[in-house]
Amino acid sequence: MYKQILVPVDLNEKGFADKAVKLAVWHAQQSNAELHLLNVVPGIHMSMVSTYFPKDAAKQMKEDVATQLNEFAAQFVPENVVYKVHVAEGKAYATILDYAERLGSDLIVMPSHKRSKLDKVMLGSVAAKVVENSPINVLVVKPQG
Repeated sequence: MYKQILVPVDLNEKGFADKAVKLAVWHAQQSNAELHLLNVVPGIHMSMVSTYFPKDAAKQMKEDVATQLNEFAAQFVPENVVYKVHVAEGKAYATILDYAERLGSDLIVMPSHKRSKLDKVMLGSVAAKVVENSPINVLVVKPQG
């Protein structure tokens, strides 16, 4: 069974991230696993981008996101489930895979948006990239699921 379950959470997708978390909670309860909620914020430390933001902007943004993620967890993760929240900065799919490895995750439960074929060709899907590159199981939750 699973011991470390990683759930990437997009706080901008109200009413959708909770579906993935609810499913991850069920798996965590079945196997007494620890749940890790991860939000990845865009990297603003890149030299070209960072000049447009105040020096403490990235720190403040991460603190704000951590507060939101903790509120989200309090709402959707029951008290009998051990969980931690993580806020990271970078490219979404690469950061998700990096955290999965760092945490020793044995399952990633993530939502996937319903996108058109053109969107997938032009933009790529974070979920598709995670599935393609992950050495561990990935459970993809669809919006209608």
